[in-house]
Order: sequence, then structure tokens, then C-alpha cells
Amino acid sequence: MAYSYSYTLTKTFTRTSARYIASKVVADLHLMQLYYRQPSDSRIIDYFSELTEFLVYDYVAQIEYGFQRNGNRVISLEYTVRSDGTLEDNRAGRVYARADISGADWCSFLTYSNKWGDLTPDQRASFVSRLPIQRTTGNGPGDGGGYWTVDCLYSSDGVGAQRRTFRPY
Repeated sequence: MAYSYSYTLTKTFTRTSARYIASKVVADLHLMQLYYRQPSDSRIIDYFSELTEFLVYDYVAQIEYGFQRNGNRVISLEYTVRSDGTLEDNRAGRVYARADISGADWCSFLTYSNKWGDLTPDQRASFVSRLPIQRTTGNGPGDGGGYWTVDCLYSSDGVGAQRRTFRPY
């Protein structure tokens, strides 16, 4: 008599998974700080907390951190969140270190997911009231004299963030 066995492996995205992905983004932000003196340590902690919460609840589609001058990007890291399980996990780092940021301002822009749109205004207000960063609406910068490149993938338990870097020519 022959026996056949099968099993199913289920991955659950948890707060620990979200913190793992957010920690990779934070490692990139620490390199930005090392190369460009922004963002501050306290701001990095706030970004970590904010991104973790948005990832846990699947409320973020994209988030960007970088510098802009005259309404255009100078150097920027943009993370697009995907939950289709197709992203691999890379080491953090490889941030471009030679951009001229003189006269540029630090900026960050968040794009909400479709799930965010399903919330009532009261639910949104309740969620953001617990966050260390209070964002306002606005438009992100345009592309300045540079180009985008996909250069890192961070993932845990089926959810990931694809990083694109805008860097000068």
C-alpha cells in the first residue's frame, strides 16, 4: 500500500514582517543621513514607526524620501509596496552618495493604497492620530536632471517594497 502526503505552507504578514521591511528602509535613510546629513535620527525613528503601521494595515502604495530643489527631485528613494509574493529580499544599502544637494530641501511623500480609500473619514482620522508624522496633501516633485533605476527589493512573508532611486546624471 502506497501513501501520499501533502502539506500547505501558509505565510502570514505580521507586525514583525512589517518592521523587517521598514528596517531595510531605515537602513537606507541612515545612509542618506550619512551622505547628506538628512533626515535626523528622530525623524528616521518617526519614519520607521509610520511605515510599519502603514504596512501592517496595507494602507500604503508608495512612499518616497529625498531631496528636491525648485520643485524637482535631486536624489530620491521611492518604495512601491507589493503584496503578490513576487519580490525577493536584498540587502539594504547602495544609496547614491554624490548628489549635489546645495539649496535642496528634504521631502517625503506617501501615496495611499486602495484599501485606505475604503476607510471612512473617521477611521482615517483615528489611524493618523496615532502616527508620529502628520502628513498634509500635496504633489510630489517632478523629475529633475537625472534618471530612475530599480535597485533594491525588500520583502517578508509575501509583502515587499521595490526601491527605485532617482539620481542625477
